[in-house]
Amino acid sequence: MPRPYAGAFPVLPTTFDEAGNLDSESQLRAVDHFLASGVDGFTILANYSEQFSLSDPERETLTRSILQHTAGRVPVIVTTTHYSTRIAAERSRQAQDLGAAMVMLMPPFHGTIRAEASESFEFFKAVSEAIEIPIMIQDASVSGVTLSASFLARLANEIPNVKYFKIEVPGTTVKIRELLRLAGPSIEGAFDGEEAITLIHDLAAGATGTIPGGMVPGVLGEVVRRYRAGQVAEATALYERILPLLNYENKVCGLRATKAFLKEAGVIRCEACRSPYPTYLPPEVRAGLVDLARRLNLLGG
Repeated sequence: MPRPYAGAFPVLPTTFDEAGNLDSESQLRAVDHFLASGVDGFTILANYSEQFSLSDPERETLTRSILQHTAGRVPVIVTTTHYSTRIAAERSRQAQDLGAAMVMLMPPFHGTIRAEASESFEFFKAVSEAIEIPIMIQDASVSGVTLSASFLARLANEIPNVKYFKIEVPGTTVKIRELLRLAGPSIEGAFDGEEAITLIHDLAAGATGTIPGGMVPGVLGEVVRRYRAGQVAEATALYERILPLLNYENKVCGLRATKAFLKEAGVIRCEACRSPYPTYLPPEVRAGLVDLARRLNLLGG
């Protein structure tokens, strides 16, 4: 896909076996499932990929194998977040060398240790200077760092490779609109996240894509394409059909939803998350997810 990138770039879950080891066969089947569903691209090593549970060697193994298997069929975003400027730059350069189309980073933070705005600016500038591919800034509440629309606009206007933004904070729709007003010519794409629960409103504000979970990425990609083609009523109707499932994922399940969905669909062998994150969804929550997906004809019965 040529730039600018747009559409649905779902987060690929990291697959483990029952003992918590990487399951490479399931991992590549999940890639194939995404590709068969018609994704515009996908994202790896994100929070919903349990990046916080992976060692550096595992990150490299996953990046290398996934990008080799994808073989350029769609663009892949690699999350390279780290508190250290040097490590974030090294991770980003490695991702580029292995074939990433883009890297995504949150501002530097570690627990309650957070960089000041001036330090965050230098952090992103240093990463940009280390690579040639575009950077997506992830503005997410999980970092605890408040990034104003004016600061994000400055990043876009003054740092050459900062071209994309993933906005997933309270007031996402308003923030996307303001960001594009302040720095529209410098931005190639504004995406939402948070399981795409405000996607239609965000598209109306000027968003060109979404980075959701991985249950129904093909459908969300179609929503974006129809909306951007001017088929707003059709896009809205399609989106409203799946919105109950997105809300259930966001409000009830969290990152375990995609794994449960893919296990139920026969794509992966094991839906376990890595300790200390809770390994499985509670049985009644999982049953509710599966029942809802089947009633919406999004999962075979």
